[in-house]
Amino acid sequence: MDVKSLIEKMTLDEKLHLLTGKNNWETVSVERLGIPSLFVSDGPNGLRKVAAIVDGKEVTLKSTCFPTASAMAATWNTELVQETGECLAEECQAENVDILLGPGVNIKRTPLCGRNFEYFSEDPYLAGELAAAYIKGVQSKEVGTSLKHYAANNQEYDRHHISSEVDIRALREIYLKPFEIAVKKAKPWTVMCSYNRINGVYGSEHKVLLDDILRKEWGFDGFVVSDWGAVWDRAKSLKASLELAMPYNENHFRVLKKAYEDGKITDEEIDTALERYLTIVFRAYNARCKRVKEYDKEKHHEVAKKAALEAITLLKNDDDILPVNKSKVKKLAIIGEFATMPVIQGGGSAHVQPAKVDSPLDKIKELAQKEGIEVDYAISISIPSHSQYNQNSALTLAEKADQVIMFVGNRNTIESEGYDRTSIRLAPDVENAILQVARRNPNTVVVVQAGSAIDMSCWIGKVKGVLFAWYLGQAGGSAIAEILFGVHNPCGKTAETFPICLEDTPSYETYPGDGIVSWYKESIMVGYRYYDTFEKPVLFPFGHGLSYTQFEYSDLKITPGAANENDEITVSLSVKNTGKMQGKEIVQLYVRDMCSHVLRPYKELKGFAKVELKPGEKKEVTFKLNRDAFAYYSTAVNDWHVESGDYKILVGSSSRDIRLSGIIKINTD
Repeated sequence: MDVKSLIEKMTLDEKLHLLTGKNNWETVSVERLGIPSLFVSDGPNGLRKVAAIVDGKEVTLKSTCFPTASAMAATWNTELVQETGECLAEECQAENVDILLGPGVNIKRTPLCGRNFEYFSEDPYLAGELAAAYIKGVQSKEVGTSLKHYAANNQEYDRHHISSEVDIRALREIYLKPFEIAVKKAKPWTVMCSYNRINGVYGSEHKVLLDDILRKEWGFDGFVVSDWGAVWDRAKSLKASLELAMPYNENHFRVLKKAYEDGKITDEEIDTALERYLTIVFRAYNARCKRVKEYDKEKHHEVAKKAALEAITLLKNDDDILPVNKSKVKKLAIIGEFATMPVIQGGGSAHVQPAKVDSPLDKIKELAQKEGIEVDYAISISIPSHSQYNQNSALTLAEKADQVIMFVGNRNTIESEGYDRTSIRLAPDVENAILQVARRNPNTVVVVQAGSAIDMSCWIGKVKGVLFAWYLGQAGGSAIAEILFGVHNPCGKTAETFPICLEDTPSYETYPGDGIVSWYKESIMVGYRYYDTFEKPVLFPFGHGLSYTQFEYSDLKITPGAANENDEITVSLSVKNTGKMQGKEIVQLYVRDMCSHVLRPYKELKGFAKVELKPGEKKEVTFKLNRDAFAYYSTAVNDWHVESGDYKILVGSSSRDIRLSGIIKINTD
């Protein structure tokens, strides 16, 4: 389709109407010119297609509920994220959806953010790599994605008005970096602007972000869409390079028409926006003939389960309390409502109607029966929505059991779009219940279902095991049970630091701002960059996750030992499974600038690999590092800069479990 010649045939009114939505989920069509409408739907962990409006409420179709982004990040597995993306695309095809509104790559600046379950990580490199894999998966099936929320949208509190005041280094190195990686590596069809202001300018009107950086610097060739209702001045947003304002708003047309008549926007600006937008419209339209009419629901459920299995993170396992050992456990007590009704996702626009939901308890009973273990269940853990509960049944079971597994967590009314958490602790009555049960049975394991970090400091010392189950999607129940019983080996690792308490977080003193401005005074020291640089104690470090086996690292090689800044550097090492069970290890590579003249974090993640090993098996793991691994954003030259000098390569099992290290000298002269 020759888009330019098509634009020449349009009337002004047709052009301007095309630059806003037809309704909540469709764009405008022009039948006389053969211009089709696009249908877009929320994601990112499942297709949330609105089928009807009944009594003013949206009715959505059932779809596969995959693990949320925070859970997918805990897999550290780009291939698995891409496979999940492919499944999502097939469901979009079957339901005639052209663009899926995801993934979200906003950085987890504070664990309080209500949408942290929708975001990957506190680390920009990890978030960017996972987002790129997601986009590649979805778009491999010729369904578009919308990379969001651009940019510095790190809290839900007052998100429509707050100005994120971020210095240029933090903006470039932390908050824009995941978008940059995803745009350059995966070429999303669309990018969605955020609601908030960035250094005083609304995301929808930020020409530096939308045009200078996104398009001219990174080479983005799709169109920019607003978050729903994020456009305040349609003329300003058009001039800033925002092509599509969603949803329908008749005022947008009137504003554009008047701005044109007043000479504030030009034909060239309108036509440029239309060319970008229509290029994607016809890309989607031409792909419709290749769509599947239906998809394999059971296959998608199995992919969701595979992802859940790799996401589950074993945080604590004293005395090898897990997996459940039939030689020690004859009577097992399961306590908590979430054992029968798991929380599989967060709230808000990402919430989907799952095709089905696996029950953890049902699978636990099935596996226990095979091992000759008796299972008793009590529902007496409090849930925040319950004002009263009775612990007696649970406490009696705990006293009589050889081992207790408690299911706790946050409902999706606690972790949701639209507002932030008020605390990172579990509800007081839940914490008390854990303590009461652990007092009666020291062999207690706690399974936590939540979308982001939890403060466990008041009770973690009283229990022997903690399994962090994130929001695992519809197949998570079976996955949890199979990890508990050792059918599979846990291999998830945290993609965010778990602080001891909220007061320890780097943004604590400045979040959420004063209602007008949120000052990012911690600058580049976000997450583990802060905790590790300033040697702050944490509950669990970034990249932490235990296994039922052990891994040994050896034979670190860095070649060449000295290099110019544009040379490719190869880092290799060996990893061996020294335990008795097959498992997967996530090898993490960090870089430290040893002689920087500016403030830099003690270490920064620049590579990771997930390797599967049988007992006794040894494999070589190789990383390739380029200039990006050593650069910081220099405010002196307004560009990325590499300093000459020594850099330490650190390889380990978490940010605080470094097994091997070596030095490379970089020459930039």
